[in-house]
Amino acid sequence: MVLGVDKLLELVKEKNLVEGLCERELNSPEGAGFDLRLGELYELEGEGFLGIENRDTPNLKKVAEYLPTEALAKEGKSDEPEIFFTLKPGKYYLVTTIESVNLPKNLIAFIVSRTTLFRSGIALFNGAVSPGYQGKLTFAICNLGNQKIKIALGARVVHITFHEVSGNSNAYRGQWQGGRVTTEGEEKQI
Repeated sequence: MVLGVDKLLELVKEKNLVEGLCERELNSPEGAGFDLRLGELYELEGEGFLGIENRDTPNLKKVAEYLPTEALAKEGKSDEPEIFFTLKPGKYYLVTTIESVNLPKNLIAFIVSRTTLFRSGIALFNGAVSPGYQGKLTFAICNLGNQKIKIALGARVVHITFHEVSGNSNAYRGQWQGGRVTTEGEEKQI
């Protein structure tokens, strides 16, 4: 069963289901979930290795990062300017959300693209968010079009829905817990 916004807002307040939601999502979310915002963009560099038990993901180069109002205030800037990044044609990026999730063992979440992404030629690559996962979310986008697309850091890019698990589930125990984006050299899978 998909949880509605009344239940989600209750879980945000009582259980910190999602941290860092913008005012729009806290006051008037659309549909049956929340829109999440673009936090960081990374380009992949070098080689990777995906073995049966060991993995070594490519190195990352951070190319853009959302700066919240508090960080800008420390720099002496009072207004929050829009900061843009240009997605190059054919280029693949790992991205993180501004928001973090704290899923209990009885919920699983799914992320889908907001339609403006695919209307602009941008494909989303994502997976399920397992019960027990805590942290920022990482997924990938790729500009499949032939044109450059300028995107604002902090823009709403994906929609997350939460689904109740019927029966038992095992909590996520992988190395991506806490919002890690890449490995630190070769690692054994958990």
